[in-house]
Amino acid sequence: MKGPLFYAKILLFGEYGIIKDSKGLAIPFNAYRGALKSSSELSGKAKESNGKLLLFYKYITSLKTDLVSFNLTDFEKDIENGMYFDSSIPQGYGVGSSGALVASIYDKYANDKITVLENLTGDKLLKLKEIFSLLESFFHGKSSGLDPLNSYLSLPILINSKESIEPAGIPSQKQGKGAVFLLDSEQIGETEPMVKIFMNKMKNKGFRKMIDEEFAIHTDACIEDFLQGNVKSLFGNVKNLSKVVLKNFKPMIPKAFHKVWEKGIKTNDYYLKLCGSGGGGYILGFTEDYEKAQKSLQDYKLELVYRF
Repeated sequence: MKGPLFYAKILLFGEYGIIKDSKGLAIPFNAYRGALKSSSELSGKAKESNGKLLLFYKYITSLKTDLVSFNLTDFEKDIENGMYFDSSIPQGYGVGSSGALVASIYDKYANDKITVLENLTGDKLLKLKEIFSLLESFFHGKSSGLDPLNSYLSLPILINSKESIEPAGIPSQKQGKGAVFLLDSEQIGETEPMVKIFMNKMKNKGFRKMIDEEFAIHTDACIEDFLQGNVKSLFGNVKNLSKVVLKNFKPMIPKAFHKVWEKGIKTNDYYLKLCGSGGGGYILGFTEDYEKAQKSLQDYKLELVYRF
């Protein structure tokens, strides 16, 4: 048995904002992927994954919901026969490792599933997102459902609000100097504690005001620029967003990267932002000159995502 491939995702813009109903833009990242496989002799990571699938199966059997039902007999039998999720997606890195797993389970075992080939109306997308939110909550305590949705559809997705999401056409890549890249913090980040910090901060009136009046406005402007291909304007807005995140989201930025973050803003060699919930994993970078950014960040591992 070998299932279809499900890819990693990158939330280009909208981390934390989408929890509070502002815009987001997520794209598939095909450099990392995962698929369901089976083996009669499990060891190491495959054995660990098989155990995790059993816990996920038990979680699904305990759900009281009319949203979705599964072929649980086949699911259980396949786990007993050595099914595991074979994945190159790094865990705790903010690129959707659990999302790809959830998408693969829905694809294989959901009854009356919404397929990628259908006319994906807004209602169908919202229903899928709701199903995935419920399923992925097993891994994160609270999930927007966006990671599995992106992985399942393998399309860029624009989140306008909690009630409005749509597939997005993003400009095709050019062979220019500019780039979006990943910076490896070489630390694992956990989503749940980061989201808790954010929710506690949201109790503060000043923080809520900053989210509405600065964070969301810069995020929306970045998304608009990116989709329209307004590269010059995009970098100005990303710089503003980078400043706001450094000032207000310090606990989500690994300590070792506070100065690196600041250096980018001061030199304009690159601008950094959170990739997912932060706390470790990848940090997302934007630069008008990738070679210059590589020199400036020569002590770190970078991965190219998109070229301008």
